[in-house]
Amino acid sequence: MKTYDAKDIRNVLLVGHGGSGKTTLLESMLFASGAITRMGTVEDGNTVSDHDPDEQHRQISVSLSMAPIEWNDVKINVLDAPGTADFVGDVRSAVRAADAVIVVVSAVDGVEVQTEFAWELAVQEDLPRAVFVNKLDRERADFPATLDQLVSSFGNQVAPFELPIGAESEFSGIADLLHEKADLYPSGPKAEESEWPDEIHQIADPAREKLHQIADPAREKLIEAVAESDDALIEQYLEEGTLPEAVITRGAKDGFTNARLAPVFVGSASKAIGIDRLLDFIVEEFPSPLDRAPLPVIAKGGEEKERACDPNGPLSAFVFKTVSDPFVGHITMFRVFSGKVRPDSSVHNATQGTDERIGQLFALKGKEHETVSEVPAGDIGAVAKLPHTHTGDTFATKDDPVQLAPVELPEPLLAYAIAPKTKGEEDRLATGLARLREEDPTFRVARNDETHETVIYGMGEAHLGVQMERLKAKFGVEVEAKPAKIAYRETIRAKAKAQGRHVKQSGGHGQYAVCEIEVEPLPRGEGFVYEDKIFGGAIPQQFIPSIEKGIVKTMSEGVLSGNPMVDIKVTLVDGKFHSVDSSDMAFQIAGSLALKEVVEQAGVALLEPIVQLQVTVPESFTGDIMGDLNAKRGKIQGMDQLSGGKQVINAMVPQGEVARYVIDLRSMTGGRGAFSMTFSHYEEMPQHLAQKVIDEYQHAREEAHKK
Repeated sequence: MKTYDAKDIRNVLLVGHGGSGKTTLLESMLFASGAITRMGTVEDGNTVSDHDPDEQHRQISVSLSMAPIEWNDVKINVLDAPGTADFVGDVRSAVRAADAVIVVVSAVDGVEVQTEFAWELAVQEDLPRAVFVNKLDRERADFPATLDQLVSSFGNQVAPFELPIGAESEFSGIADLLHEKADLYPSGPKAEESEWPDEIHQIADPAREKLHQIADPAREKLIEAVAESDDALIEQYLEEGTLPEAVITRGAKDGFTNARLAPVFVGSASKAIGIDRLLDFIVEEFPSPLDRAPLPVIAKGGEEKERACDPNGPLSAFVFKTVSDPFVGHITMFRVFSGKVRPDSSVHNATQGTDERIGQLFALKGKEHETVSEVPAGDIGAVAKLPHTHTGDTFATKDDPVQLAPVELPEPLLAYAIAPKTKGEEDRLATGLARLREEDPTFRVARNDETHETVIYGMGEAHLGVQMERLKAKFGVEVEAKPAKIAYRETIRAKAKAQGRHVKQSGGHGQYAVCEIEVEPLPRGEGFVYEDKIFGGAIPQQFIPSIEKGIVKTMSEGVLSGNPMVDIKVTLVDGKFHSVDSSDMAFQIAGSLALKEVVEQAGVALLEPIVQLQVTVPESFTGDIMGDLNAKRGKIQGMDQLSGGKQVINAMVPQGEVARYVIDLRSMTGGRGAFSMTFSHYEEMPQHLAQKVIDEYQHAREEAHKK
């Protein structure tokens, strides 16, 4: 593939709810441009974009992919982002690499949760956004209703540039509101220009069995939206009551480029209707990298700088995705903002503080690689086998190691404990998990030393399911998964006294150790206190620490539930020894026995971790969320009002009750809620619930002994 100047490059991100047709739209773009000769389908698993086996199996995009499209001497780098909430990390990273966003909306399903999320993300990045209303050929497709939803959700900046000609199976063309002409698609992806149809003024709505007067109001809305994007145009519109076509066209481009106007296009990706018109608009109206403001970067020492899109400037490039390819290994996808990257050269990874050797450079088209001679400012490229580079890193020059601000990623909060099904594969599992972590920053791995589990954290069940399937497919490790254990604690309820006796004297060298201890509960968080009150030499001094060692070991394992014991004071008050048979180990065992004996008298209480929960939801869900948190034994601490009709509910909740809150909250709010969770403290667990935890542990231990 030839090298393009920045003015002839468009970097476009496709976003939207899962199932809206983003992958099919990219496939249709490739087909319309001649890059492929036959369109694949998501159902058949043969699209360019969804090449991963997980995607073909699930029939959804689970990972960001890209393909370059050459159209009218312009290179369009199209990024196809997943539309499922579990894979939002890819969307957040990809936004950094794009110069404009196309929000794909199904004319059947309308505006959905991830449509809103993607729109908000583009607004935060101040990226121009257009809307492509897809699936107008499908049964129950309703363009007027979809347009109403778009305006209601995103405001009057949403303006239709096109209208569909025909509905559902009769959808056959597009009416151009800007130029009052029509394009028909009797066969194939190439439009045939036609006259503005009279019938477009009245569009049948099969759902309501009536005619909509739509063309004239839609054109009026377009003119109003263009006028509202510029103060000078507002005055002209108010004075003249309309705007000339040339002014509308120029105002539409300016309004879109400055993210004040969101044009709406229509079509059918599966039938390749309207795709050539969309590509024309991308080439003619979408901003090139030169149209973007200089990129803010952070220099060493925290100084803020800017990088303009200049191929002759110092290198600044952002790594927005890394993937593991079974054939070529680690693939790094990056966007160059200034300078250029060339093959057989060296770049400085400013984030990691290391140098990387660049080998062959290529453009990715799904899983295919097209070799390129360089990746200049404004373009997107890929390189294989960079050992130290991860998603989110910045390439720069060694003498000026600037970094881009890190992408804010959501915290993964659904936890599974995993273990290899086959013994001896722990090392291979660790390697696979490390590689997956490098690919996906929203995937986290931790070793819980208390519960002795390897715990993986993800954005949801689908996210963790995909990662476990990749462990098997890419690294040959099949794992068993279960909910991660909650790190409970044991403590005592009252003061008590008991003796630990370990005496074995049946010939030969025996064992002899007796100790008497008192225990009492300490305030929460005080830990463990050990006091020696032995007098008169009842136990020699060298064995006093041995008793403590035995007690501490037993506390770490727990007495009833397998969880560590905390917040107790142990006082050694008396004991006996034998001049020959006493030993360090004998007194360790006696200390352990004494603790187990005294705990039975004092009574065991189970402590559970309490987390601080911050739940952000639309106001309409506030009552349901508060009711659910109360049912989960939560204590509501207050609420904060946010802009946009949202509220933050603050609550203290037992961790065990919200271990699957990612799933619960998504279900209750239709995916419109978000939350954060941090550990706060430990509290005593209600006795009936504590007993359930203890019984489960005792049963599991009995089963293990049987094996």
